[in-house]
Amino acid sequence: MLGRSTKIFAVLMVLAAFAAAETIPAGTRITIRTQSQISSGSAQSGQSFNGTLARDLVVNGRTLARAGAPVKGKVTHAKSSGRLHDPGELTLRLSAVEMNGRMVPVTTSAFHAKGKSHTKSNVTKIGGGAAAGALIGGLAGGGKGALIGTAAGAGAGTGVAAATGKQEAVVHAESAITFTLSSPARTR
Repeated sequence: MLGRSTKIFAVLMVLAAFAAAETIPAGTRITIRTQSQISSGSAQSGQSFNGTLARDLVVNGRTLARAGAPVKGKVTHAKSSGRLHDPGELTLRLSAVEMNGRMVPVTTSAFHAKGKSHTKSNVTKIGGGAAAGALIGGLAGGGKGALIGTAAGAGAGTGVAAATGKQEAVVHAESAITFTLSSPARTR
């Protein structure tokens, strides 16, 4: 009697393990590599992107998808950079992973990217322009010339900052990004 119960228990355990492997649990981390560059200057919300798994997707000791398997994702937020303020922003989410030749939908956490701050760069350009203007104005026209040169130089520095000041958020091709499943995903 005990032998038969043990066999039934073993079969149930195998079935339970198989059923568990059919579901990718919430909290599972999935690391991908992007195929192409994504920039806040050109991306649109809703735009899709492609990539590949950076490492095997393993659940309960069972490999569900190998590194290199295709993945798909979506840009859920894209805001282009301003010229003198507000760096660009991107938000990405993973939407599907290929397993056994079929794309399996997934719901994941978001990955956020933000461009560099404008502040330090703008201060350097505007302050440098003002200092150069003051020096040139002072040499050309004394104290009054220095004052006029400072204003002109600051204006020129502001123009340079505006012309070169876009700070887009960029996810480069082949970037590794890790997403976390926010809800379980059924593999079948």
